[in-house]
Amino acid sequence: MSFADLGLIPELQKAVADAGYSEPTPIQRQAIPIIIAGHDVLGGAQTGTGKTAGFTLPLLHRIARHASASTSPARHQTRALILAPTRELAMQVYESVKTYSKHLPLRAICLYGGVDIRPQQAEMRRGIEVVIATPGRLLDHVEQKSINLGQVEVLVLDEADRMLDMGFIPDIKRILALLPANRQSLLFSATFSEEIKKLADQMLKNPQLIEVARRNMVSETITHVVHPVSAGMKRNLLAHLLRHKPDTQALVFVDTKLVCSRLAHFLERSGISADAIHGDKSQQQRTETLEAFKTGRLRVLVATDVAARGLDIDDLPYVINFELPHTAEDYVHRIGRTGRAGNLGNAVSLVCAEEKHWLSEIQKLIKLEIPHEVVPGFDPDPDFFEAGSRGGRSRRQGSEGGSRRDAPAAVPASTAVARPAPAAKPAVERAAAPRRRGGKSSIAADGFDFSKPYQPSAEAVARSADEPSARAGGKPPHSRRHQRPLAVLLGGLGRRPDAQQ
Repeated sequence: MSFADLGLIPELQKAVADAGYSEPTPIQRQAIPIIIAGHDVLGGAQTGTGKTAGFTLPLLHRIARHASASTSPARHQTRALILAPTRELAMQVYESVKTYSKHLPLRAICLYGGVDIRPQQAEMRRGIEVVIATPGRLLDHVEQKSINLGQVEVLVLDEADRMLDMGFIPDIKRILALLPANRQSLLFSATFSEEIKKLADQMLKNPQLIEVARRNMVSETITHVVHPVSAGMKRNLLAHLLRHKPDTQALVFVDTKLVCSRLAHFLERSGISADAIHGDKSQQQRTETLEAFKTGRLRVLVATDVAARGLDIDDLPYVINFELPHTAEDYVHRIGRTGRAGNLGNAVSLVCAEEKHWLSEIQKLIKLEIPHEVVPGFDPDPDFFEAGSRGGRSRRQGSEGGSRRDAPAAVPASTAVARPAPAAKPAVERAAAPRRRGGKSSIAADGFDFSKPYQPSAEAVARSADEPSARAGGKPPHSRRHQRPLAVLLGGLGRRPDAQQ
């Protein structure tokens, strides 16, 4: 089957051919005719299957009748609205729209936060048919009266499950109330939960279900492996694995912005080209970092889940979970950055005993028993293989600590680089590590040297030991949080309970 068989107009067929595509993917074969016919759609497909083109092509087909070469803003009303959870995903969809609308006089814009709103407002005044936006920035434009949604004919909600995770559902409901009732609505989600079904019931009318893979399943082109390792040995194991695959790129996922920045610095100091991307980076910094990674100038990208969606990299060979996600569905989204469009990919997870319960949830979701491979020289804690050992991460001790583990078994243990971290007192060491206010930190600011264990002064150790009794004039603490060890509350390398991505 060709794209011409799907009923697309010649201008779109030509744009597809220009992009180098000749045959539609399974989800495109299913979705395009249904969307062209005007039906609402509830779509589910594993990432990398061509889903974005599956809705942008028929969307452009449906609004092509409004295409006008006129420069009058009145001739360029907003006819299609595409909502995405992150700036990166919104930009990816925008690029898709620009690629396929190149032979049509349609205008498109991408609206997202973190940048000055005034240039976006000026562009909107020129008249725009296709708006791709994140929910928050779209509502900013609504409040500023710089966008009119009264003529929207097609609404697309992409990555709906991520919208749910990020707390955007109230914003989505506000936006739905501003749109014409007589519209076509498309909802796409990598996973389906009861909450997603409720949202679909609210925004879709007699939807057609399109699902080209079993629910919550991952691509069959991805090879999964777990390397059991103690929390304090993870960072050196990561550096070691990367050194033994010097010609490959890797996307490394962590939980928090603090760990993200520090791990990228550690890899740089270990001679591995790396940079970090997380929510505290400006849009310009994020764009430049992503561009460097996509073009191969940057070998390792360390990211929080802000990059788990919408990061489209051709033939990315490795995704590494330095820390397992707390939600099993996020594992699917993270590793979906590799093994795309039929390419082979590898999903590597560095798992300590505290993370075993999350690993169990992931395996249950994807219905796959992930093989364990202990890398010689980087052994996990003895209780890792015990049933029910350490069910949580409440007392993680330095997930970026030193280690000594060798890459794949074929590599001799004698080549291991790294210095084992002292196991006896990591909690005290972390308690004494200085930190910046506001939860943000950097190696330069902290003076923390990842290349060797931090040795606190005697005064610092004494101060840490005395601190609990000094709190509130000796009165007992009023919450369970205050009863936790001071080293846990002030952990410099561990994950803070309230840390944001």
